[in-house]
Amino acid sequence: MDKQIKPKLLLAKMGLDCHDTGITTLAYLLRDWGYETIYLGLHNSAERILQAAVEEDVNVIGLSFLSGQHLVQTEKLLIQMKEQQLQIPVILGGIIPRHDIHTLKEVGVAEVFTPGSMSGTIADYLKKLLDSA
Repeated sequence: MDKQIKPKLLLAKMGLDCHDTGITTLAYLLRDWGYETIYLGLHNSAERILQAAVEEDVNVIGLSFLSGQHLVQTEKLLIQMKEQQLQIPVILGGIIPRHDIHTLKEVGVAEVFTPGSMSGTIADYLKKLLDSA
């Protein structure tokens, strides 16, 4: 990735999940780490997220789940991405049971960050992900 261009991240909450303290905090922290972050807010559909991702030409999509909808909602997004031939890495965070992480990665999620993940760890992962693109 060109060092002159600030990497652009799209962060969003999907479905009925309405707790966004973590993702909004992460958006500000990632800005401090040098990333341009766009936060779509609560109650987004896969269609809305992908429309914004294309319009904003983002490098990564980040989703946060606390509602238990992570498998269903992520699958909806990934299916639509495949249909639209979009190849944007998707990362997840939030309350995601460890036993679901393998399944999420198998269906195409790049990485899953569980509670307690440090913002520096996430920023470092994003740097490696984007440097390898």
